[in-house]
Amino acid sequence: MRLHPAQAVVTGFAVAIAVGTALLMLPFAKAGPGGASFVEALFTATSAVCVTGLVVVDTPVYWTGFGHVVILVMIQLGGLGIMIFASMIGLILARKMSVRSRLNAAAEAKALGLDDVRSLVRGIVAISLLVEGVVAVLLFLRFLLGYGYSPGESAWHAVFHAVSSFNNAGFALYSDSLMGFVSDPFVCLPIAAAIILGGLGFPVIMQLRKELRHPLHWSMNTKLVLWGSAVLLVAGAVFITVIEWSNPATLGGHDPWVRVLAGFFQSVQTRTAGFNSVDIAGMHDETWLGMDILMFIGGGPAGTAGGIKVTTFAVLFFILLTELRGEGAVNIFGKRLSRAVHRQAITVVLVAVAAVVAGTGTIMLLSGEGLDRALFETVSAFGTVGMSTGITADLPESAQIVLIVMMFLGRLGPLTLGSAIALRERRALYELPKERPAIG
Repeated sequence: MRLHPAQAVVTGFAVAIAVGTALLMLPFAKAGPGGASFVEALFTATSAVCVTGLVVVDTPVYWTGFGHVVILVMIQLGGLGIMIFASMIGLILARKMSVRSRLNAAAEAKALGLDDVRSLVRGIVAISLLVEGVVAVLLFLRFLLGYGYSPGESAWHAVFHAVSSFNNAGFALYSDSLMGFVSDPFVCLPIAAAIILGGLGFPVIMQLRKELRHPLHWSMNTKLVLWGSAVLLVAGAVFITVIEWSNPATLGGHDPWVRVLAGFFQSVQTRTAGFNSVDIAGMHDETWLGMDILMFIGGGPAGTAGGIKVTTFAVLFFILLTELRGEGAVNIFGKRLSRAVHRQAITVVLVAVAAVVAGTGTIMLLSGEGLDRALFETVSAFGTVGMSTGITADLPESAQIVLIVMMFLGRLGPLTLGSAIALRERRALYELPKERPAIG
């Protein structure tokens, strides 16, 4: 039985999670006697493959070196994409790709055609390794020269955090994430840069690589992602910094320039990365709400970020603007937007809102947590962000399973998951007469 490309993507991620769960349940993957429980292993594997970063155990303490390597491999697989990775292996071994492999890879990379999928796959892998390599070198030098780590320890910490940051995973080898580096721009800024690049999406990065000096040739997707990301990053940084400026539990105890750095760093994390350089649990409720919105929007499509995507949010914004102006067509950057995109954007947002509301309500019922914390954890899971108010590890297993479902749904996207479930596309052979209900 041949799977629809969307079904193949969902199946690939499910198989990767199952394999990761089995590996993490091995006795030598866990520090101390015995092995990890099924829910602990499943949650960690899902969080790694879905590049989220939410954890129910202390990553650096609970897992052995073998467990850390398994997590790192799953992060890389999840960030690249299971179908992209499989296609790359096929290219290396057989130097060719079947039509089915091209369809699967194109579906995962959101490619518009099959003409140059092989180059697309090679480009995605090359960009990932290049960015991760550069960031790893910078972090290696900082850990070695600034913190006195041994060369081996510096290399391992540098590689792990470089891969985790570019893939927007948020896993760290420190129990307090990156709070120990809150005032160190030589650690925070390279990691932030990797997160931003990964969150732009591979189509945007590849077009910028080819046409960086020709912005007139940029596609609507590239322009929307760049402008949307810039606005949200700046707005998020200003919002977090202003609200938390005097909060002694977060920014208040630091020098002004450190507060600015930390505010910017946390804004970057809402692009679905999940590291934290300050205590998320100590933030004001208003900050959590603002971060909920930023995490829900997420990053660019066909990249390592989650959320409904910047392009979806931008499309809805321009649709709203067009309706308020009373215009007939939605025009963006001198181009008319297809009406099919209107429906897709509305569908994605409504399904995402329904998933978040259902997940939040279920977690509140199962755990007894309040709305603010339950909503934050749910949005963090759905947006594959990984930031937490500190309740994830203390939730009952039933609530943790809800977060597992949210991470899986958020990584694959409501529309992809929905099309994977559908057995076939149904096209109506007729149209019904039009009629308009009253709106508003």
